Amino acid sequence: MHDSIRLESLGIPTAVIVTSEFLHEAQVQCAALGMEGLHPVVIRHPLSSLTEVEIQGRAEEALPRVVATWSGK
Repeated sequence: MHDSIRLESLGIPTAVIVTSEFLHEAQVQCAALGMEGLHPVVIRHPLSSLTEVEIQGRAEEALPRVVATWSGK
């Protein structure tokens, strides 16, 4: 989160990816660090117990939202 906020403050678009379980914490951190406009890309929880194939699927699901975030759409 801190890295993304630093990059955003330098004008470099970033996409923070969080699982649904950690969305609230991400929003609290953004607010505390003065970046309320940084909206995380949310993927389904959990992640750590998935196989590589399942993680790849989550990445593919998130990709359009990541690209949209990078491009400002």
